[in-house]
Amino acid sequence: MRKRSKRYTASAKDLPSGPVSLTEAVKKVKSFPPAKFDQSIDCVIWLGIDPKQSDQIVRGAVSLPHGVGKSKKVIAFCEDSDVDAAKQAGALDAGCDSLIKKITDGWTDFDVAIASPRVMGKVSRLGKLLGPQGKMPSPKNGTVTQDILTAIKEFAAGKVEFKNDAGGNVHIVVGRQSFDEDRLADNIRAFMALIKKIKPAKAKGTYIKKMAISASMSPAVQIDAAEF
Repeated sequence: MRKRSKRYTASAKDLPSGPVSLTEAVKKVKSFPPAKFDQSIDCVIWLGIDPKQSDQIVRGAVSLPHGVGKSKKVIAFCEDSDVDAAKQAGALDAGCDSLIKKITDGWTDFDVAIASPRVMGKVSRLGKLLGPQGKMPSPKNGTVTQDILTAIKEFAAGKVEFKNDAGGNVHIVVGRQSFDEDRLADNIRAFMALIKKIKPAKAKGTYIKKMAISASMSPAVQIDAAEF
């Protein structure tokens, strides 16, 4: 069994006995002892979907109202005429053939890859390399788009991608422990609004079954899903 820190154990003794409101949950997580770094605040939602069915997959990307407190390294697959503009928009690197070769040769020091539909025919050959890392551009999460400049700016600023796992859970970072309570609550509400909006038509029964938030090194506080 994983050994918990004294900080974690002490925090766990003070957890609510059951689900609480979003406001109470945020307040509780904020009250946990800080670490030596600004901990990320994670939100996990258990959805009433069948992850084995392709028409019930829940995935996408969201720009939270107050960001997540961390920028991302973004690259852009685009035509040569767009390279300078892409770099000015915040891309770490941009291009097509040369960038594809750079990645094929082993370079993957980036967080998000944006691509123009016009070059996806060439970029698709990177699927086996970038797919397992979750870095392959896809129209489903907004990383394949005609408006690559806007996408670069949004993802560089911390736009968050998400996709349910095999258990039907969706997990994202919604901020930092240093955020004030209102900013964290606003971010979570914005994410939940999107989750509800993209509910698969084939999903039956209760859609949002459980949800909780936690800091990187703290126990989770369950939120009353009925609030959403």
